[in-house]
Formats: sequence, C-alpha cells, structure tokens
Amino acid sequence: MRLTEDLTLRCDGGQVAKSGVTCSGVQTTGVATAWDLALPGKPSLTVHDTRWDNGERDVALHQPDVVPKMPSALANLHNRRRAGIQPAEGRAGHLRIMAWLVLPVPNGLPRMSKSVTTLRLAEECGHQQLCDLAARPGVSLGPAFDKPGRPAVEPATPQSKEKLQHAVYFPHEDIETPVVAFVLFRLMPTLRFVGWSAPHT
Repeated sequence: MRLTEDLTLRCDGGQVAKSGVTCSGVQTTGVATAWDLALPGKPSLTVHDTRWDNGERDVALHQPDVVPKMPSALANLHNRRRAGIQPAEGRAGHLRIMAWLVLPVPNGLPRMSKSVTTLRLAEECGHQQLCDLAARPGVSLGPAFDKPGRPAVEPATPQSKEKLQHAVYFPHEDIETPVVAFVLFRLMPTLRFVGWSAPHT
C-alpha cells in the first residue's frame, strides 16, 4: 500500500521466529510478521509485528544483522520505541495502539512525545495520512483515556486547544492498521527529518 507519494508498505508474507523481551519485560519467544517499508533510492526498512507466546504483541523497526548505511537518527530507531498492542477496553472485538510520537533528537536518541494536540499529531505524521488512517474500515482515532471535558478528536479538523494522549482503535482481524500507525507515529517524523521522505504539503 502507498502511504505517501514516496513511501510504500508491503507485507512480504514471511514469518520469523523470535526470542526477546516483551513491552512488560517478560523474556519469551514469539513469531513476527515482516513488513517491507520502501523508499525510492534508499535501503528498505523492515517492520516486525510480533505476537509473543505470553499473549503480548508489539510493532517495532527490526534491526538486521547488517544495518545498511543510513543517518544515525534513523539507525537509532532499530529495536527502539516499539509500540505495544492491547485490547481496547469497552470496545468489543477491537484492539488499541497508542499514537505516541517519536521525535528525532540531533546527536541523541529519539524522544517519545506522548501528550500532544491533535494538530501536532497531524503536522508530524501528515494530515492526509492521519485522515486516511482514521478512515480505514472499523478504525478510529480518539483519546487514549476517557476524561470529561476533553475536546473532540477529529482528524479532518484537528484541535490545538489541549494536549492529550491519542490512540488508534482497530478491529481485531485488521493486520494492516497497527503497522501503518507505527510507521506514521514512530518513524515518519524521523524519515522527514533525515530527508528520506518529502515534507507534507
């Protein structure tokens, strides 16, 4: 699928046996579905959607045995700042992935920004891309935590009044949405920062 004019995402159908530590710190094994993120004239990146044997699941930028030449800001994202996937409380048949931004830091490790306005979220990952994500069948973007008086989260008209933690809710059987969300929120700001993806218009 095409995420932007210069960025495509494709599931290569391969599954990889893994061992490692889950988001909750449990040492276990699991199986990852591999996705190929391609940019013209650049080395492809591999995203792993891993289902761990203890029931946890996460999405991360996989680090190959030999990392191709790339800017350090992007190389620093390998096996870092992964995104966990959990059941969506109160939404039967749906899962949730947090829409936390990972922002590049010159000469340093990437920084996680959890609470942002919806407008900032759209600016960093692309307004059209955010709208396309929320328009997928059964998918919605909303507050991660229900609190009275929160402003409405509308990707088409993103609010700039209040910072909050956002989340993407998607059907249990949807294998594409969590990977797309990971690319937009965790990788896109750095891809733009290093010049691997064109600025949003």
